[in-house]
Amino acid sequence: MLFVILGFFAGIIGGMGMGGGTILIPALILLLNVDPKIAQSVNLLSSVPMTIFALIVHIKNKNVILNLVIPIATFGILGAVLGSLIANYISSEMLRKVFGVFLLIVGVMEIKNGIFNPNSGKCKK
Repeated sequence: MLFVILGFFAGIIGGMGMGGGTILIPALILLLNVDPKIAQSVNLLSSVPMTIFALIVHIKNKNVILNLVIPIATFGILGAVLGSLIANYISSEMLRKVFGVFLLIVGVMEIKNGIFNPNSGKCKK
């Protein structure tokens, strides 16, 4: 049942474009004691179908600018290959710490933006 709940919330977060891995990876590691490398692999594989369906909705709503997507995707693929190769040489414990620091930094930035720029999250359509 926990897998169903995790998948559901990761799908919601991923569909909003915020990356379901921010929910899924820590949950797999902390709640289910899954090795960080396996948690990342599960996240990557499960994100493929979620991303495809979210992309279809965003394309229908005309929320995609292809001039932005092409260079980001191209260099993102190169970064993904490099990151995957690096991950093979980093211990799971180090990977866990690096991801934890990353989440901490993102959390602090979000809190800072919420306090000092309270209107920055509002949609400007």
